[in-house]
Amino acid sequence: MALGKGIASLYLDKLIRLLSAVDREQIDHGVQVVADAWLGGKQIITLGNGGSSMTALHFINDWNKTIPMHTQRSFRGRSLVDNIGLMMSYANDLSFEDIFVGQLKNILQPGDLVLAISGSGNSENVIRAVEYANQNGAVTLGLCGYSGGKLKQAAQHVVWAEIDDMQLAEDFHFMFGHMVMQRLAGYC
Repeated sequence: MALGKGIASLYLDKLIRLLSAVDREQIDHGVQVVADAWLGGKQIITLGNGGSSMTALHFINDWNKTIPMHTQRSFRGRSLVDNIGLMMSYANDLSFEDIFVGQLKNILQPGDLVLAISGSGNSENVIRAVEYANQNGAVTLGLCGYSGGKLKQAAQHVVWAEIDDMQLAEDFHFMFGHMVMQRLAGYC
């Protein structure tokens, strides 16, 4: 099956339009929220579903390795998506909607940062985690796409890719993680 030419131009043109339209002050603010937690010695806890779960995990991979390597300052990052057995235990014994809240109850301290990622902004387990974190003295940062959904309203701080395209929203969220890493590691 020949798909024809032009997918690269079509996709990249949509991504360029998104990147031209995003609120750069909102991005800078989101980077500062992560920086403040790091400099304050707080945990930075990431979570998300589907592709966003891999983005959450990738953030912690990059940040835990690269930032201390370049700054000689520890980075207390963890992701709630890296233990499939634990997630499935909470899903089985409580509910899938509580897989993140169950974990937060064991580790969350006041002032920690919970960075929640949801392309749609409406993942119930992500929303419950943000609400729990808000109620227990944490700082919350939501990365969302589409209309922002419930996450845009629930999170204290938001980085929003206003686009009705999951892949482009995920691309943008992924780039946010790289911006954080480069800024905190001193690359830019």
